[in-house]
Amino acid sequence: MRLTLILAAIGAAFHILPTHAGELPQTRFQHHDWELACDNTRTCRAAGYSAEEGDSLPLSVLFERKAGPDEPLVAELSLGDDGSDAPYPAALAMQIDGKAVGTVRLQDGAATLSRQQSQALLRAVAGSGVPMWRGAGRSWTLSGKGAAAALLKMDEFQGRLGTPGAAIRKGTRPESSVLPPLPKPVVVAAPVLAGALAPLTGDARRQLLATLRKGLGQDEDCEGLEAIATGEVEFTYAALDGERMLVSARCWRGAYNEGAGYWVANRTPPYAPTLVTTMGTDAEAGTIRAAHKGRGIGDCWASEEWTWDGRRFVHTASATTGMCRGVPGGSWDLPTLVSEIRRSGAGRVD
Repeated sequence: MRLTLILAAIGAAFHILPTHAGELPQTRFQHHDWELACDNTRTCRAAGYSAEEGDSLPLSVLFERKAGPDEPLVAELSLGDDGSDAPYPAALAMQIDGKAVGTVRLQDGAATLSRQQSQALLRAVAGSGVPMWRGAGRSWTLSGKGAAAALLKMDEFQGRLGTPGAAIRKGTRPESSVLPPLPKPVVVAAPVLAGALAPLTGDARRQLLATLRKGLGQDEDCEGLEAIATGEVEFTYAALDGERMLVSARCWRGAYNEGAGYWVANRTPPYAPTLVTTMGTDAEAGTIRAAHKGRGIGDCWASEEWTWDGRRFVHTASATTGMCRGVPGGSWDLPTLVSEIRRSGAGRVD
C-alpha cells in the first residue's frame, strides 16, 4: 500500500473519535521534491530531497522553525544509502552554484548547518541555485524543485508572510505580528488493568459482533469481522477498568501492511462499542499504536498513537518519516500532532 493511501485511510479514521486535537492547526503539504509538516504547536518542518532522476546520491535537508517572532530557520543535512559499503565521509565541502560555502562536519551521515550555511541554502532553494556537497570522491545535490512552494506554505501557516523573517515573501510587517507558539495538549494517561480477559462465547459473542458491524460508518470497513463470524479467528479482549474493555480484531491486510480494529466496549451487555481506529498495529498499557510502511523496503513510515485517559482513547500523536528517498527508516520525524502525556502520579512524558 502506498504511503499516501495509508495516510488517507488513517485520516479517514480520525473523525470516528473526535478530540480537541482535531481543532488545532496542523498541515501537511508536498510539491515535487519538497514536503512540509506543521504540527499543532505551529512548529514547521520542510524537507527537501535529491531528485529521483539524475546522478546525485540520495540526501535530504530539513528546515525546522518554531512558531513565534524572530525564530530562526535551522537546517539539517542527512545522507542516504548510496548502495556502497563505503562509510560516510567525516566532512563535506558545501557549494552553491560551484562557490564554496564552508565545510560541514558529519556524524553518521548527518549534520546541522551553520547559520551562514543555512541562509545560503535558503537563498539557493528559494531561487534557482544548485546546492551540492562533496567529499570522499562522491557528491550529493539537493533539488530545489518545490522548495519555494513548501517554504511559502510554512510562512503562511506561521503568519510570517510580509515580515522581515519570512523565508520567501519578505516585507516590512513587524515580527511582533507573527503567530505565537501553541502549547502541547496535555493528556493524563489513566492506568489500565493488567492481563487479558476470557473470550466471550455463544450469544454474548454474537451480540458483540453484531454491534461492532452496526457501528462501522460509511467510511470504515473491517473485513476481518467476517472471519470472526465464521469462527476462523477470534477477538482479543483486554481489560481497561472494571466496566470497560478493549476489543480488537484484524481488519485488513495488504502486501506488507495490516491494520486492526480497536473498540472500547462495556464488559457486559449492552456492549455499546466505540471504534477508535481500524489502522492499529499494537496496543499496550493504555496506548494504541499504528505504524505502516510507505513501501515494501520500509524506508518511510506513517505512525499514530492514541492514549487512554480513563474515558476514551485520545488521539495524541501523528507523524511520518517523509518521502521514500533511499534512507532506511526515513530521514526525519515529521509530526503534525504532538502531545504531552502525563501519567497519574508520575512525571511528564512527551
